[in-house]
Amino acid sequence: MLDIGGFQAESCLGVSRRAFLRIGSALPFVSASLTSSTANAKTARAKSTVFVWLWGAPSHLDTFDPKPDAPTAYRGPFSSIGTKTPGVRFTELVPKLAARSDRFSLVRSNITHDGGHPGAGTLGMTGYKEGPGPIKPSFGSIAARHHGQGDLPPYLMLGRGVPRDVVRPVQGYGGGDWGKAYDPFMVDCGELGETNVPALKLLQGLSPERMADRRSLSAKLDEVRRGIREDEFDQWDDNTRRAFSLLTSRNAVQALDLSQEDEKTRSAYGQTSFGQSLLLARRMVEAEVPYIHVNWSEYVEAFTPNTDFGWDTHIHNFDLLPNRHCPIFDRAFSAFLDDLYDRGLIDSTLVACMGEFGRTPKINRRAARDHWPQCYFSLWAGGGIKAGRVVGASDRLAEHPISRPIEPSAVGATIMDQMGIDSVARAELNVLQDSEVIHELL
Repeated sequence: MLDIGGFQAESCLGVSRRAFLRIGSALPFVSASLTSSTANAKTARAKSTVFVWLWGAPSHLDTFDPKPDAPTAYRGPFSSIGTKTPGVRFTELVPKLAARSDRFSLVRSNITHDGGHPGAGTLGMTGYKEGPGPIKPSFGSIAARHHGQGDLPPYLMLGRGVPRDVVRPVQGYGGGDWGKAYDPFMVDCGELGETNVPALKLLQGLSPERMADRRSLSAKLDEVRRGIREDEFDQWDDNTRRAFSLLTSRNAVQALDLSQEDEKTRSAYGQTSFGQSLLLARRMVEAEVPYIHVNWSEYVEAFTPNTDFGWDTHIHNFDLLPNRHCPIFDRAFSAFLDDLYDRGLIDSTLVACMGEFGRTPKINRRAARDHWPQCYFSLWAGGGIKAGRVVGASDRLAEHPISRPIEPSAVGATIMDQMGIDSVARAELNVLQDSEVIHELL
């Protein structure tokens, strides 16, 4: 079910002009001036990118870069297992992905330059450090500006809110110095597949069923318009006018409704917010949304009340990973890859999956792992990526890369390049123009 939320306002019709304008302001992309050239679109390998953000930072040693010969204080309690890729081993916590290693490639030498969640998050989403100058636009904002607007906003962020720690949110998730017009459009997806668009506060009593009924919806919106003077309506900005169009788009409403999926498919992803968000991401790919960012969690802390548990495992790392985090991730991400392959979407869809950094190779005094920006992993699939490869390697303790260190800017440049936004186009936009593409993946 698609939940649009309630809406209260005062006027003789129960709706005020100011209240209805909130719909427009909640849809920044629909009024964005998408001025960047799309001349390179013909060379794009990926029509859509799904950027899967494992907020909180998973341990690389306990997932995709095990070190079975390292001392006990480093290697942890988990065994390593073989994969479909000869000579490559993962830990026992991700058996489904080990059986599918021929469907994606792995980078084991990502590095970053900030040890805090918000700062590393901004680096990971923009390729640039925070401050002291203006924040640069995120990868999603660049893709959206280049590719433009369809029935749905071109940059969607699926999750329960902008990634944050207890102090503040990540600054680099949106348009940065391009302005809020390029911020993502937020969609919340619950454990049972219920989707909620919190920014769209529609008219009271306007249910998803009535949204799907074009005649009923048109009558309701006509009622709104009759309660507003013509001169006021004519002065509505493009943002609101385009929001009006979005509300009457049957394709947009249906794409966001997971109840249209069969039970077998929904079950394959698992009854978790992350799993259902990945299923919704696949529907957004089918709807040709250029950039879909999927958050594992809004908060990094594993024990923050009323959240969906991030990967920030300073404590209980060796309890949470085998009993919660890895089973959820292994099941959902495997189902997502299978779905893209089975539906013939993988060649036109780029998938990149990572956190903001890794975790300390040496186990801490609380029998867990802390922040480690010096080395971590990323997973890549589709959209021109050669599957079954391993790029880069870490040393025997997984502390540092011994080959091919990959900067966050290289992640962004690779995504942009596969979407047809080459170095020339990036130079025109003044973003990532000097960043190196990860050629070994292509």
